[in-house]
Amino acid sequence: MTIRIVLPPAPELAALRLHGSLQSQRQPDCQLVAVVPTHNRLAHLRQTIKRLLETPSHALSAIVIVDNASDDGTAGWLACQPDPRLHVLRLSENLGGAGGFAAGLKYARRRLDPAWMLLMDDDARPMPGALEAFVASDKASWDAIAGAAYRREGQICEFNFPMRDPFANLRTFLRTALLGRKGFHLDAQDYAGSQVVPVDAATFVGLFLSRRALALGGLPDRRLFIYGDDVLQTLRLSRAGGRIGFNPALHFEHDTTFAGGGENGMPLWKLYYRYRNSLIIYREAAGWFFPLVCLIVVPRWVLGARAYKGQRKAYLKMLVHAVWNGLRRQTSVAHDMVMRWYGSAPTHSPPPEARSAPALSVFPARGDQG
Repeated sequence: MTIRIVLPPAPELAALRLHGSLQSQRQPDCQLVAVVPTHNRLAHLRQTIKRLLETPSHALSAIVIVDNASDDGTAGWLACQPDPRLHVLRLSENLGGAGGFAAGLKYARRRLDPAWMLLMDDDARPMPGALEAFVASDKASWDAIAGAAYRREGQICEFNFPMRDPFANLRTFLRTALLGRKGFHLDAQDYAGSQVVPVDAATFVGLFLSRRALALGGLPDRRLFIYGDDVLQTLRLSRAGGRIGFNPALHFEHDTTFAGGGENGMPLWKLYYRYRNSLIIYREAAGWFFPLVCLIVVPRWVLGARAYKGQRKAYLKMLVHAVWNGLRRQTSVAHDMVMRWYGSAPTHSPPPEARSAPALSVFPARGDQG
């Protein structure tokens, strides 16, 4: 039968310990476990679980679904699924994608102790045969491996490109400042290759983490809620000595709805997290480059107000709040409060040219589980 556990809300989640029978029932020889957080996207989740369950058990030992307090019928549907490989964690409040991954990884590590864990959003899924290919591949040289994400239509998900550290040295930083994402992200040529390519950071859309990777990098920072948890997690891993590789042979399908990955046109509450978390990541990653990064990105964000006709005052208020909290690394503002302040959606459709990706953007286009 499907295993279901209800986890307490934050801050109790941070101190969660799995005792007794939970800790004693670790599955022997557990090779690969998928961790999938979800929030109110049952249509996507059904497809993802169906695809995962099509994978034979020797290639996928278990699936941990973290239900982020969904109220769209997700809990009832999951309760009817009989497959014993499904482990359902029902959170009593929405902790966002970051909190969902943190809870799922903690559970999988303590309950199942797999050799590898696969991180995916609920709108992403492996292509047939991908997990079998991963299990059969030579992984001895790597602590984490990123797969290649494609849209359903077959195009590469450009905003799921793995990346190199843009702050590794002055030359790389200047290249990034001039070329934007092209200065430090992989490209289509890397996807067409046959070799595993070293990278420094990757998205949580088809990322395989080993036991050693989790020991080196720890759990994702659940306080980020959405945006940047994957970038920060994998950068920390690589800087701690972890070896991350991009394997172009491991294909994933991503139902991303991002139009070009641009920031303009996002609801203000999402921009709050995006801007705040950007500064938190830049401060940790950029070192002495950080003041220069601020001089580059903050003016671009100010100019973004032009795309929010009728909301410019609210946009600028949000931006000041996000920058102030980002500079202070203040992550204690509750999501309910953020929604109360900035929860209204934009009332316009920005022109295509307004949706271009900003230089130095560190965020891949992942599904928003806010």
